Amino acid sequence: MSQTDPTPPEDSRISARGEQEAVDLCRDLIRIDTSNYGDHSGPGERAAAEFVAEQLAEVGLEPKIFESHPGRASTVARIEGTDPSRPALLIHGHTDVVPANAADWTYDPFSGEIADGCVWGRGAVDMKDMDAMTLAVIRDRLRSGRRPPRDIVVAFLADEEAGGVHGARYLVDNHPDLFEGVSEAISEVGGFSFTVNEKLRLYLVETAEKGINWMRLTVDGTAGHGSMTNKDNAITELCEAVARLGRHRFPVRVTKTVRSFLDELSDALGTELDPEDMDETLAKLGGIAKLIGATLSNTAAPTQLGAGYKVNVIPGQATAHVDGRFLPGFEEEFEADLDRVLGPRVKRERVHYDRAVETEFDGALVAAMQSSLRAEDPIARAVPYMLSGGTDAKSFSRLGIRNFGFAPLQLPPELDFAGMFHGVDERVPVDGLKFGARVLDRFIEQC
Repeated sequence: MSQTDPTPPEDSRISARGEQEAVDLCRDLIRIDTSNYGDHSGPGERAAAEFVAEQLAEVGLEPKIFESHPGRASTVARIEGTDPSRPALLIHGHTDVVPANAADWTYDPFSGEIADGCVWGRGAVDMKDMDAMTLAVIRDRLRSGRRPPRDIVVAFLADEEAGGVHGARYLVDNHPDLFEGVSEAISEVGGFSFTVNEKLRLYLVETAEKGINWMRLTVDGTAGHGSMTNKDNAITELCEAVARLGRHRFPVRVTKTVRSFLDELSDALGTELDPEDMDETLAKLGGIAKLIGATLSNTAAPTQLGAGYKVNVIPGQATAHVDGRFLPGFEEEFEADLDRVLGPRVKRERVHYDRAVETEFDGALVAAMQSSLRAEDPIARAVPYMLSGGTDAKSFSRLGIRNFGFAPLQLPPELDFAGMFHGVDERVPVDGLKFGARVLDRFIEQC
């Protein structure tokens, strides 16, 4: 891939108005509470879907709102490109957020406050920032008559924070025609910067993500009086199994994406990164260790326990929930390890499951990412990485779409970006949003 890829002519740049809109729209979206509790008890995404639809309609598009369940709404629109022979690009983002307790925050999580050069609020990085940048760029391009080279489908989706069942998965299963002709997609948790030194800034592009296996564990035992000896206590048996699983270290398995990332980072740092020595490797990764560490192996984190109804009654059953994540190509090994560690007394059933996804870091789309980043940051280098979590890319991969995480942000080195996701005091730099809008606009022109 050339480091001197051509850039679009000067008059095709996003306007200053468009850059500022990325900031203003991010604040507007944060102020719409779309907390997703996973059980339809929250406010839903309908208000956000209508807001997005209004923004798109204002510049001449005909967005459609799809409601899979009362209040659980997504907005989709298609922008016609100048070359109808080319496959379309999907740019998607989710509008729901995880809940936030205002008492824990410096600023109200639904205020969209600007302070210390950042926009603060729940969803600032996950992922109303990318929603806002996408809206701002599309609006600016259509206001100035700059149609994209290829068709672009934009989708603002419900329910990603609970697995996407009522958002992306619903649309893929029930309205696949919306994505007719789409070959590639970009979305969240990629394109953000990691400053190595004054001469090099890496931008991590997500090309893979682990699969999801959220599971319920159940042990049946013998119920009885709490004052009596009971050698078949379900709680005891379950807790011992959960403790074994929680302490278990799954074997290191280096996928092609992780190998590529470690090779790139080794070259950038001038030091070897040995995936077989996880502690030493992660110590060299600094602030991105949280994002990268769990991509070196399968993981299973116990997250909930439940049993009993009275202190002097030994229950006949105990349950636990586990957040399981498996690497691309290692699902069968993961299942076998779970059964071996848990033992025969534990019944295991899936609560939510979704596939692992992985694509190559090559092609014209990747070249456009690299050149658009370098046009705004001369020391940029795009590198592939794997996300330990999951996104709506899993649903769109079912349609044969290649998925990338590319929500470009230039970040100050001291910002704990990984800690912003689902964290207290989530925030995104104002300058980062404007940078991202410029890069995204260039990317659309070149891809």
